Amino acid sequence: MATLDFLVELGTAELPPKSLQKLSKAFTANVIDGIKAEFGREAKTLLADLQVNSYASPRRLAIKITGLVTEVPGSENLVQGPPIKICYDTDGNPTKALLGFAKKNNASIEDLSDINGKISYLQQLAAKPLEQLLPEIINQSLAKLPIAKRMRWGANRIEFVRPVQWLVMLFGDKVIDCTILGVTAGNKSRGHRFHHRDDIVINTPADYEKALEKAYVIADFAKRKAIINAQVIEQTNKINGIPQIDDDLLDEVTGLNEWPVALTGAFDVEFLSVPQEALILSMKEHQKYFHTVDSNNKLMPYFITVSNIESKDPAKVISGNEKVIRPRLADAKFFFENDKKISLEARCEKLKNIVFQQQLGTVYEKSERISELAGHISNIIGSDPTKAARAALLAKADLITDMVFEFTDLQGLMGYHYALNDGEDIEVAQAINEQYLPKFAGDELPESKTGITLALADRLDTLTGMFGIGQPPTGSKDPFALRRATLGVLRIIIEKNLDIDLKDLVSLAVKQHKAIAVDDRNSIIEQVVSFMLERLRAYYEDRKVRIDTYLAVAKLAPTKPLDFDKRINAVEHFRSLPAANSLAAANKRVSNIIDKQIPNANQNIDTSLLTEASEIALHSQLTSLIEKLEPVFEAGDYQGALTLLAALQGPIDQFFADVMVMVDDQKVQQNRILLLSQLRQQFLKIADISLLN
Repeated sequence: MATLDFLVELGTAELPPKSLQKLSKAFTANVIDGIKAEFGREAKTLLADLQVNSYASPRRLAIKITGLVTEVPGSENLVQGPPIKICYDTDGNPTKALLGFAKKNNASIEDLSDINGKISYLQQLAAKPLEQLLPEIINQSLAKLPIAKRMRWGANRIEFVRPVQWLVMLFGDKVIDCTILGVTAGNKSRGHRFHHRDDIVINTPADYEKALEKAYVIADFAKRKAIINAQVIEQTNKINGIPQIDDDLLDEVTGLNEWPVALTGAFDVEFLSVPQEALILSMKEHQKYFHTVDSNNKLMPYFITVSNIESKDPAKVISGNEKVIRPRLADAKFFFENDKKISLEARCEKLKNIVFQQQLGTVYEKSERISELAGHISNIIGSDPTKAARAALLAKADLITDMVFEFTDLQGLMGYHYALNDGEDIEVAQAINEQYLPKFAGDELPESKTGITLALADRLDTLTGMFGIGQPPTGSKDPFALRRATLGVLRIIIEKNLDIDLKDLVSLAVKQHKAIAVDDRNSIIEQVVSFMLERLRAYYEDRKVRIDTYLAVAKLAPTKPLDFDKRINAVEHFRSLPAANSLAAANKRVSNIIDKQIPNANQNIDTSLLTEASEIALHSQLTSLIEKLEPVFEAGDYQGALTLLAALQGPIDQFFADVMVMVDDQKVQQNRILLLSQLRQQFLKIADISLLN
């Protein structure tokens, strides 16, 4: 079947750089899905060898598809209608049901047939040139793009993320005759806004990338990104620095440039007296500059800017950027010096005017609660309660500083610097900085014990407060980021090896809230603990732990996250043992028997009723094993316990091979059920392995 290359390029005003990649990927996926839908069942065969290239630059979204079949082949489609018995009356004449079905399918009654008791029509679908279908596929693909806010331009009512200025649609060397988003398709693209102002004629899709590169446009996003990355490294090497290339910033800068040229500028050394994080954030957020550090990880007085122009006088470009960055850094220095004139303690009073949540009071009241809670938690984990309480009282004071008002991402960090300036204890200052850790999945955890205490107290106060006023997160809304807060608490407890019970922590947190009635406390505690344990599922999914392993442990609902983690690790190890599959199957069988015939918990096994060699052997080995398991369970060595229990595989398999449990003799039957129950209880001290697949 004949194939041609296809090219679509949508030219626009400058697209939002942060969402450029997302738009490009979605556009490509939508177009490919649309084409596949037209080919139906034939898509897997006819579209198997497609080569798809996506292009995205500040002023264009484009797709090139190599080897696209030119025609959607004809096919047959069986359309089934109403039951045959209602299609004819008693005289054999067609009913309204039959006539309506025929009319709907543009068929005569002679074209219809009876298939499996239903009137049916075998529709013959003619072959269709793909060229005719592509405009609508592109239209639909653009309409489905994830655009947060669409805009209009000119006098028309067409909407898109940015005004559309040109459109290229080529199938082979032929322009597809169509109009999309108000623009008629052609074969003329546009080059760099300054370096190449003339139109570019694209003769075939294969010419696209090279034609644009001659016009100073690197259309391939990944290629442009790699060039910028290499240029930044090269520029940094010239000043003997270590490049600091933030992935998000690199993507954004790639989305801002079509012909990137990296240049190095400098700023006054005097600005290095400001915390380097503030300078870095100012350069990154306001100017999209990359920064460099020395071998001691200290900020160097340089920046790397990426220009979208290849200047004949790069020194002027550098000078212009240096003039722009100076007032930005001067502002940061002013904020820092001005903020230091007022201590964090003096600022706390103003927190009384800032509402945290209407029902939960002000930020000052929250600080008081977490100070009290931090004192309790510090006693549990062995940190200094005085330092913990002090850090909690000062923790939110930097929210009303000029620096944090300008750069909200610096909250906590600026509190650390201001606390040191005020002469606060170093661990108190460190805790103020660590209170928000971890900020995201995989982020670092607090290092100091006071920081751990404050991070737990802050999150638990928010969690219990929001549940207490009846505002837990919903499927689509979580304005206070309670899911993230929960994962933070769980990570800290597990990864810092803290032997803490969630129920104890949540109970302490609930007691601090005046908004929670005493009679409601137990219910809120249960809700919060249950919610937090459910979030462990996401935690272990991120760690690639199999879902049935999580379910096996969750069935027992242990409320100590560290203990939960030990059980998870034990079950994961158990699954690698040769006996695992057989023991999991045996536990399922035992579970089914016990669920139907609940044994008497107060009854002991009557050894005189054990008559079969296999049940005697199982009882003997189980009794011996229980004695060995006691100190192992006492030590919390779940992995060791499951390894010991794995030795029962042979006796258990033999028992089920030789012994019938549900015999007529009720005493023998109950005795055997009791034996199996005793066996299962040993496994249930760790997890319900009957849930393992």
